[in-house]
Amino acid sequence: MSNKVEEFNEYRAQMNDKILGENNKVLKRIFNLDTNAFSEGALDKKTKELLGLVASLVLRCDDCVKYHLESSYKAQLSREEVMETLSIGTLVGGTIVIPHLRRAFEYWEELEKVKE
Repeated sequence: MSNKVEEFNEYRAQMNDKILGENNKVLKRIFNLDTNAFSEGALDKKTKELLGLVASLVLRCDDCVKYHLESSYKAQLSREEVMETLSIGTLVGGTIVIPHLRRAFEYWEELEKVKE
């Protein structure tokens, strides 16, 4: 994997371990709720990841965007599906989202390098 992807995943895992190590019931429940919300249900996982990607882009959360891009990549969503989803997020979020779109596009390209 590329350095950007590895760095993000290592930092995320390290900090999640520290946070969950505090044994705070509220934080543990929030993490659990997040995990369960994206599992199979009436909507499939792919659809949920794309919804998460749009919401993350509109809310301008770069870490969230990276997380949902990687989850989408692992779920074998196509570049076209992801780009169309990013276009919807940009439309809904407006031009203020464009810097986050740039970073999202760059991160997707890093994920695609894994295939090469």
